[in-house]
Amino acid sequence: MQDLLLFFDSLSDNYDVCRATADWLLSNTKMRPTVGIVCGSGLGGLAEMLKDPQFFKYSDIPNFPHSTVPGHAGRLVFGTLKGKSCVCMQGRFHLYEGYPIQKITLPMRVFKLMGVETMILTNAAGGLNQDYKVGDVMIIKDHINMPGFAGINPLGGPNDERFGVRFPCMSDAYNRELRQLAFKVASDLGYSDFLKEGVYCVLGGPSFETIAECRMLHKLGADAVGMSTVHEVLVAHHAGMRCFALSLISNRAVMDYDSQERANHEEVLETGRLRAEQLVQLVSALVARLEQNNNSYSF
Repeated sequence: MQDLLLFFDSLSDNYDVCRATADWLLSNTKMRPTVGIVCGSGLGGLAEMLKDPQFFKYSDIPNFPHSTVPGHAGRLVFGTLKGKSCVCMQGRFHLYEGYPIQKITLPMRVFKLMGVETMILTNAAGGLNQDYKVGDVMIIKDHINMPGFAGINPLGGPNDERFGVRFPCMSDAYNRELRQLAFKVASDLGYSDFLKEGVYCVLGGPSFETIAECRMLHKLGADAVGMSTVHEVLVAHHAGMRCFALSLISNRAVMDYDSQERANHEEVLETGRLRAEQLVQLVSALVARLEQNNNSYSF
């Protein structure tokens, strides 16, 4: 019982912790970001598109967790992109690293307190939809939160109204106007042939999915599966930030018992490297079309 009380006390202190971290960052950079970008596995090159970059190692930031996954550099990068002030996470945090779920989503609340209005999140995912090919990019229109079915939700525990309401609606978590804008941008860039839209399912990891699990998730309506993003979106959307997320299909999920294919992290990183340039162009062009206020887009 005492441990549970201490846990709830730590949650009630979450605002002060996030405020202290945001204030520390604001005091150490002149940037005032309105756009936040999260780089998934093998996609850290997205941060390299920022001009006049300023770097902060996660290990140097008060209250920040440390990234432990290969392909995640573990640093914040501040800079400008197409005239917009941005902050980019080169590496994110996952449930399987052992952090409490409120800890892995702490950066979203820190960004909110720094003035970020729009979150762009990327990940590498396994393709469940049989029409998807390795190298396709899927705009996430909805998600299935499998850990949430077991009560593992970053919004659990006491709710702080300074961040958002107790029971947030999630039917509009992935901003429709941003998704429409992304399709327009992709068409202009000639990327329509590999751009998809679908449902992302998050699992806890770190083990890849079994064949039976992949078959089940596909029947549930998931088009891609991974180990990130959803928890960040839950917290960012709860705090009033508009969210756009995309998955790079880095491998096709194994759904045949006779298949000799094996999911592996090296394939994930390699696919990210091969598709990196197009992703940089897509995100860059999307950011260029964002307006400063929270409801406007430039179509």
